[in-house]
Amino acid sequence: MTTQTIRFLHHGAVREIGDAPATRTVLQHLREEDLCTGTKEGCAEGDCGACTVVVGELDASGELALKAVNACIQFLPTLDSRALFTVENLRAEDGALHPVQQALVDCHGSQCGFCTPGFAMSLWALYHAHPPEAGPPSRDEINAALSGNLCRCTGYRPIVDAAERMFDYPRPTFDRAALKDALASLRRSATFEYRAPDARGAAFGTPAFTAPVTRAEFARLRAANPNARLLAGSTDVGLWVTKQFRDLGDVLFIGNVDELKHIERDAETLTIGAAVSLEEAYAALTADYPELAELWTRFASRPIRNAGTLGGNVANGSPIGDSMPALIALNTEIVLQKGERTRTMPLDTFYLGYQKTALEAGEFVAAIRVPRASADLRFRTYKVSKRYDQDISAVCAAFAIRLADDNRVASARIAFGGMAATPRRAAAAEAALTGREWSEASVRAAMAALDTDFQPLSDMRASSAYRAKVARNVLWRFYLETRRDAPLALAELNAFAFGAHGIEAS
Repeated sequence: MTTQTIRFLHHGAVREIGDAPATRTVLQHLREEDLCTGTKEGCAEGDCGACTVVVGELDASGELALKAVNACIQFLPTLDSRALFTVENLRAEDGALHPVQQALVDCHGSQCGFCTPGFAMSLWALYHAHPPEAGPPSRDEINAALSGNLCRCTGYRPIVDAAERMFDYPRPTFDRAALKDALASLRRSATFEYRAPDARGAAFGTPAFTAPVTRAEFARLRAANPNARLLAGSTDVGLWVTKQFRDLGDVLFIGNVDELKHIERDAETLTIGAAVSLEEAYAALTADYPELAELWTRFASRPIRNAGTLGGNVANGSPIGDSMPALIALNTEIVLQKGERTRTMPLDTFYLGYQKTALEAGEFVAAIRVPRASADLRFRTYKVSKRYDQDISAVCAAFAIRLADDNRVASARIAFGGMAATPRRAAAAEAALTGREWSEASVRAAMAALDTDFQPLSDMRASSAYRAKVARNVLWRFYLETRRDAPLALAELNAFAFGAHGIEAS
């Protein structure tokens, strides 16, 4: 393991960087060093999308993946062995605009133009992900692709019009095979360690950015340096630098460990490696549990889900993390590793207190194991927030019950986020349901029991009373959707507007 330069493809050439701080963001490098000022700085926290770029990389199977990400919170060393595409790369050599750009011009998709480069890059990623023979993408696909881009003046209709029209123009050449070969030749076959020079020009003593390529090496380095900051998608840790100006010290990057990027299924379990992106993880989860489809699209934005990992979201231990209630309700287990030793524990016992977990020094999350769906399971998850897209939940709830043939609740698992210091099960509500008929009377008893389970706080997102009312209402909604006689369809439930508007069930 030796100190090496950061190598990545940009503007069709290999760039080598050896003198930048390890926590310098891609956005800072683009604007201040490369003078690629088309990429804008807006929020510096991955919310507005003005900084959107596309990163090309080889996935765990060696296939090319193009992902829109937020340059403002991605650290420069994470680009190693990857390709970077910015808005400056879209125009052809003869000056012709890319179909994405031409469509934005023709559909009047820009006014002040500040957000436009970010929109263009999100649309460019969609353009290359969508098969040309399939016709234009659906409105839902377009909305999902643009969920991480905010515009204050143009309005979204002309931008969506451009997304539909961009496939009508002649398709430019994009040599995926050549890019794949170039990335393969760049890829490190051994652990990459990057140390920027200190003020004296020496690398020794400065924090290291270390990127192992095998699970065994990652485990060894983690055990040897338990105080190193683990980094996955940088969607949380990035803000520690850009907003809190924290010194991260040594960084151990999981993003190059292909063994931790695999998704495996057997008859009983869906196993998701800790380095699997949120986007890929939710695709796998939704294949087994279609009830998670809405949560998938509402979890942050496409660029955040492209970068962040399910393992990082789980390990973070945030009380408002949207993944945990659903995973806890599904009786998920978490695989932890320290050196060569692994252990498995239920996810609902992993959280010990506010952002405190059962991880030992030198241990890390290796995988998440979710039981496969079964015919007798009734499962739903609900996110209640002020905005539909890209918002932090006031309450996130998940319910999973198994009904016996006589319509009695054989088992119940109820989990909430945003109601306590950790994602947590509602033990009293579960007890009020278990063994009882799945009926209005038992559900109302469980709704009342929620007041025993939680005494939520008031904050800028919601008051304690609102959270308590929403928690009761989403349990009632779950019953209405899953009762044996005349379950309500989603359209009918939306008419009631339970939860989102705090309407008490009567």
